[in-house]
Amino acid sequence: MCRLLGVLAPEEISARPWLLDSERSLFVQSNVTPETSQKDGWGIGWFDSEGRIHLQKGIGGAFEAREKEHFRLVAGSARSTNLIGHLRHASNPLNLPRERLLGLNNSQPFEDGRTLFAHNGAIPLPTETRPFLGPLDARVQGVNDSEVLYWLLVKHYGVSGNPLQAYQDARKDLVQVWERAKRPTPGPYSGLNVLFSPMPDEMWAFCCYEGEYGTNLCDDGQPYYQMSYQETPTALVIGSEPFDGHRERWTGLPNGHFLHGRIHHGKVVLERGELPRLAAPIVH
Repeated sequence: MCRLLGVLAPEEISARPWLLDSERSLFVQSNVTPETSQKDGWGIGWFDSEGRIHLQKGIGGAFEAREKEHFRLVAGSARSTNLIGHLRHASNPLNLPRERLLGLNNSQPFEDGRTLFAHNGAIPLPTETRPFLGPLDARVQGVNDSEVLYWLLVKHYGVSGNPLQAYQDARKDLVQVWERAKRPTPGPYSGLNVLFSPMPDEMWAFCCYEGEYGTNLCDDGQPYYQMSYQETPTALVIGSEPFDGHRERWTGLPNGHFLHGRIHHGKVVLERGELPRLAAPIVH
């Protein structure tokens, strides 16, 4: 169960307020309690003014002594119109020893030189899903189930050119994998909360999950997987939870919904909607 930050802005800005400085910044969320500490990796990815992706990652928790200065340096220096930050609390569907779960290849975000992606949740059958990747299976470098989800999304995006359609097609594949496996517990996925930037001037947020997982790390008045976003004078900010204690300033993005932000004529234009229902409902 990870934590996400997305920032989309008409002009290059620093994401330091949400990465470091706010009372519930990504850095604060990295170690709210020992039980919920995001100790399995972190990453910050962004597009530069030429549209190139830059990515900095760590292996442990951003709050740990060996990672703290690196995180602070990147968080303070990165400037972009499109930035995604991620804290990792690793799922382990392959039942690997913890030392194998860690590594820069397993830390998020993921990118392919054109798109940037981060995920909060888990898919329980990553090995069974990999045949659906086709030739992109060779691009998988780590043992993170989120990376399998990323390449599945990239595959479908390459076909349709539509992130919403690609996300729905990836969901359908996960349900098909689960059906073929005789519908094992806990289902085709726990959470498919995704930030996906297909280009420098566009960001998508998808909130979709199955089951109940308690409340947010810092705000016990909101479900764990419900996302939040805020339109400031300078940017659209999206997170796994609000980055300050003023929940009234944030808009919830509940289960089964998407948010699409794009830069148009120097402003962030938003589209929000409900995810199309799958042909057959998921029944546990």
